[in-house]
Amino acid sequence: MANTEMPVKIKVKTTIDQQETMELTVFGRYFQKGGAAFLKYEEVLEEGTVRTIVKVAPEEALILRGGAVKMRLPFRLHKIQQGSYEMPFGTFETLTMAKRIEHSDGLIDILYDFTMQGSPTGTYHLEITFQEDQK
Repeated sequence: MANTEMPVKIKVKTTIDQQETMELTVFGRYFQKGGAAFLKYEEVLEEGTVRTIVKVAPEEALILRGGAVKMRLPFRLHKIQQGSYEMPFGTFETLTMAKRIEHSDGLIDILYDFTMQGSPTGTYHLEITFQEDQK
């Protein structure tokens, strides 16, 4: 399956401090390249379309969003990583501290502490499940 893109159905579940949960189901593409796995998908928001790329490799991950929302969130296991979140009224500095980064067939699981502009916003649990889209 090296370097071949596979259409997938993706479920993104984000839980903040084990309380607030947001879920999203989208269709996208999955591929592997250079020892990393990639998921690409688009979501349509009120502000416009957001393109998201999730890259995961052993002990590190990266979420890139472009379009209506621009965000760069890097993750490295047990290390603080600096990222950015761009909004119409300015760019915020973000910090992530990954406590868990797991990737297996059909699952990307990232548990991290998130800080924006120096204020801790909570512990986030990102669970992305995906399966081949049998059309």
